[in-house]
Amino acid sequence: MISLLYKSSYVFVLFYYAVIPLGYLTKWWVTVEKMKGNSTILVTGGSGYVGSHTIVELLKNNYTVIVLDNLVNSYSDGGCKPEALKRVEEITGETVTFYDVDITDRAALDKVFKNHKIDAVMHFAALKAVGESVRIPLKYYQNNVGGSAILLEVMACNGVKNMVFSSSATVYGDPQFLPITESHPTGQGCTNPYGKSKYFVEEIMKDVCTADPDWKVILLRYFNPVGAHESGLIGEDPSGIPNNLMPYIAQVAVGRRDKLQVFGSDYPTPDGTGVRDYIHITDLAIGHLKALERMFSPNFKSWKAYNLGTGHGYSVLDMVKAFSEVADRPINYEMVGRREGDIASCYADASLAKQELNWVATRDIKDMCRDTWNWQKKNPKGFKSS
Repeated sequence: MISLLYKSSYVFVLFYYAVIPLGYLTKWWVTVEKMKGNSTILVTGGSGYVGSHTIVELLKNNYTVIVLDNLVNSYSDGGCKPEALKRVEEITGETVTFYDVDITDRAALDKVFKNHKIDAVMHFAALKAVGESVRIPLKYYQNNVGGSAILLEVMACNGVKNMVFSSSATVYGDPQFLPITESHPTGQGCTNPYGKSKYFVEEIMKDVCTADPDWKVILLRYFNPVGAHESGLIGEDPSGIPNNLMPYIAQVAVGRRDKLQVFGSDYPTPDGTGVRDYIHITDLAIGHLKALERMFSPNFKSWKAYNLGTGHGYSVLDMVKAFSEVADRPINYEMVGRREGDIASCYADASLAKQELNWVATRDIKDMCRDTWNWQKKNPKGFKSS
């Protein structure tokens, strides 16, 4: 009799700890799979670097995609779609709907929501140059903060309360400890208006979730996206002089620029140059997809922040050396003074994303440089060379 009771208890414990959780997992998986193919995702800033690569992953996973962009940092030959989106369609064999709309234009934004049944928004639209933000801070606050507030209002008015926000590791400011975890204070010591604008938008979104429990928001904090799609059809193509390191190195390698200026050689780092957590653009795009799936899960509530990164920092000179080896040519550079708003080192602990999003960066520095060089060789003048 005792043996029978013991066996019955064992079966109950096994059922409780194995079968019931499996049921919840199955429910989550079914929900996510149901959303695919039946969900329409609005991507703001979708013709930009991170947005376009994320759209590739969305289309590969059977989401319907609506894109809006004001083309401030994208190339268009005057046709109905920017070149980056044409190439996204070439890569995937799928079609995206595009609107030339600025997120600060409330009326135009509302029309987009009225024209489509949108299930969630991936928000990339923002001005993003650190140095420029120091020179013209009001433009950054008006676009990044004011535009995001308008977007949230229009979403609420149209009953759309699901958001994946492409934020930035700059919200951590000058790091108090490394690697940076999501528990690191934000908003303290942000060194430039760009970073502050991202921090302000995060705080607005948190307040919106607190005020209305129907909202679901995931904040993705990442560092320096680099690389390109393996096809070489899409990559980073900044307007004018690049503000980020990798596209500048690539343009020097392909002959578009004479030399790279390395800002600061006296930082407390192994070689004196700034250290950052670089992440391959495809890994980053997949991270956004995983965040969307997490947000759609039935047990996700309110908001949560995740770091996306490799967890390993590379210096400016590390990147120059790696790119030179991949491209098999020297990269001319000169050391100059520090750039206002920059910090010495910044890299992430992305273990929470691994645990809760089932995401990890799989591409290393050689992959980043190889795919960047492949893109730049095939497109020496960026999208304009097509």
